[in-house]
Amino acid sequence: MPKIVTYNVNGIKARMERLLEYLAEQQPDVVCLQELKGADETLPVREIEAAGYGAVWHGQKGFNGVAILARGRQPVERQRGLAGDPEDAHSRYIEAEIGDDLVVVSIYLPNGNPQPGPKFDYKLKWMERLADRAQALLAEERAVVLAGDYNVIPNDDDTFSVRAMA
Repeated sequence: MPKIVTYNVNGIKARMERLLEYLAEQQPDVVCLQELKGADETLPVREIEAAGYGAVWHGQKGFNGVAILARGRQPVERQRGLAGDPEDAHSRYIEAEIGDDLVVVSIYLPNGNPQPGPKFDYKLKWMERLADRAQALLAEERAVVLAGDYNVIPNDDDTFSVRAMA
């Protein structure tokens, strides 16, 4: 059984030292990263490869961004972004094959604040597109993992501060 983890790095350049330390200590087989906050051409691919991981990235300068790392192998990108909204330029979804038997998706859902409003409407529509893609993946009848930062807090105990999130 592979060890699969997800990690919102909130800026990969700021967390790179800790990420490399984590990879060395825990040696997960697959890592899904969110909130890279860096364009594809500025992401630290060499450092990740030197740590023994292959990677696929979907970056965005200063915002969002997702990646999938695989220990000892190169993930094969299947899909970058979600279909259904040609205007959506956010880097929030990347999907890759890990070997012959596993599909992994790293997602970073919009937070939707404030609610109500256009950002919340965008989040709900994004979630509908994600549900459509998840149905298509399910129809493939393969092992699939959808990991990431869902930005969903339905209960008070899902947040660090109920008052701040009210």
